Amino acid sequence: MLKKLYDRCVELARHKFSNPLLAFVAFIESFFFPVPPDLMIVPMVVAKREDYLKIFLIATVGSVLGGLFGYMLGVFFLDASMVIIEFYGYEEKVFQIQDKMSTRGGFLAWLGIMFLAGFTPLPFKVFTITSGVIGFNLAVFFFICLFTRGLRFLLVSYFTFLFGKKFGEFIEKKGALWFTIAGIFIVILAAVLYIIFVK
Repeated sequence: MLKKLYDRCVELARHKFSNPLLAFVAFIESFFFPVPPDLMIVPMVVAKREDYLKIFLIATVGSVLGGLFGYMLGVFFLDASMVIIEFYGYEEKVFQIQDKMSTRGGFLAWLGIMFLAGFTPLPFKVFTITSGVIGFNLAVFFFICLFTRGLRFLLVSYFTFLFGKKFGEFIEKKGALWFTIAGIFIVILAAVLYIIFVK
């Protein structure tokens, strides 16, 4: 099934309405759809290299709006939210996190987790919905989504602009690993800077 969805997303990238379709895929991926928008971004940039910034912006706006929708699902539709969270096997962790959110350490931990979820192959949708369930600060949530998704899609668009199909092949084979490494490195760097300059 995932392979069919993957192939379908690549086909949509060639559609004459690929821009709104990309926005739609980015939107629904942020709260339930299992296939990331990167699969459309790469062939779209290969076909229209000069539009790489526009494509990155479309994906980012769609993803952030989808993240806010996922957050609202978590706030107002707990039963429906838990169905999605249970599908990905995170139901027990949600309640563990909720208990720790009252502490500063819990807040900072969730901040780091949200960053990784937005930038790496972790299921972003689970963390957008969970943020609503646990009542995570909405303004902070919005800026994390904007920064992490924007950074990820900008990198995918820009490197596809530079290297074309070769980068698409790289993303398919090793993208998950390198996004994870980069995300962890940035979180560690942020934590070190916080300890040095804030504490």
